[in-house]
Amino acid sequence: MPTDRSQPDACPGALQVHHAADGALARVRLPGGLLTPVQLQTLADAARDLGNGQMELTSRGNVQLRSVSDPEAFASRIASAGLLPSATHERVRNILASPLSGRIGGVADIRELVHRLDSAIQADQALADLPGRTLFTLDDGRGDITGLRGDFGLHARSATEHSLVLAGHHTTHRVQADDAVELLLEAARSFLDVRDKHWRLAEVPDGIERTLEQLGLSAESTGAADLTPDARPTIGWLEQRDGTVALGGGLRFGLLDARLAEFLAAVDKPVVVTPWRSVHIFDLDEWAAEQVVRVLAPMGLIFDENSPWLDVTACTGSPGCEKSLADVRTDAITAVEQAELPVVGRQHWAGCDRSCGRPRGDVADVIATGDGYRVNPADR
Repeated sequence: MPTDRSQPDACPGALQVHHAADGALARVRLPGGLLTPVQLQTLADAARDLGNGQMELTSRGNVQLRSVSDPEAFASRIASAGLLPSATHERVRNILASPLSGRIGGVADIRELVHRLDSAIQADQALADLPGRTLFTLDDGRGDITGLRGDFGLHARSATEHSLVLAGHHTTHRVQADDAVELLLEAARSFLDVRDKHWRLAEVPDGIERTLEQLGLSAESTGAADLTPDARPTIGWLEQRDGTVALGGGLRFGLLDARLAEFLAAVDKPVVVTPWRSVHIFDLDEWAAEQVVRVLAPMGLIFDENSPWLDVTACTGSPGCEKSLADVRTDAITAVEQAELPVVGRQHWAGCDRSCGRPRGDVADVIATGDGYRVNPADR
């Protein structure tokens, strides 16, 4: 249901924190999910010194810390590491991009587009008024990101040409890479004109047609994106096109412990946080990749694509959320360890019917009722 715009935009950020039952929650936007080793170390230090010792990876490829004791000190730390380049635009820098682009698969390398789009968003003062839930998507043609239903996106058709995607719908409009960023910004500005009380483009009545009209484009669409996003991350040993190795590592409930993050940072290679609450470590030689697996697997990074943990996600639950009816993570851990999961396959455990953090795709819902759990089968 659309949210009443008369209510303030409470979407948390690094400066505007959310006050949860377990303390302040701060969210750091990571355009394209990219983290340098220095930035990862900074977040690890902040999680240990100012938070609960963990980082939560989100379904938008961002990172959030819970129980932040000093939000101002936290903001100062991440700003020093380049993770807070704009105080006015920090909550609208939501950019999802194909994590393996330029290294493995895809028809275009969209990594430079991520940087260009992020810089352009920050340079446009009007876009500071976008809702914190706004989502830009950049799909390199493999179809992993478009299906996540962003507001404004590009889907690569060739190395230089992209189709415009609005509210998860492919349009007939094609744009060259050099003009692509400006087109997305124009679409976002148009949304500000038509959004009324709505937070997402998909909520606006005839939002796609009205946006295309504002852009001076034909109001045609091929319908909803025919892409079903995979709820599971890419895990394990991945060969890059340049002969080096990438590693995909999963995390139980998407939780990255500060100590594990420190070891990841010490690898001194680029890390990308994915929309599937996993991490990719890039540009390793084979020897280094073997050492990373040997050291980090016992610390909790999952390199086994058959691990049952890759099928189980969960909201924060009690005691972190006052609306939760159960300590869902503890219950889910017990179910996995005792091999007593209520359903086979992908499932999301939630403390209430809001089912916060539920991934897209064919996922069953395991919802706390106050008297056990209700299971809603996955949509097939």
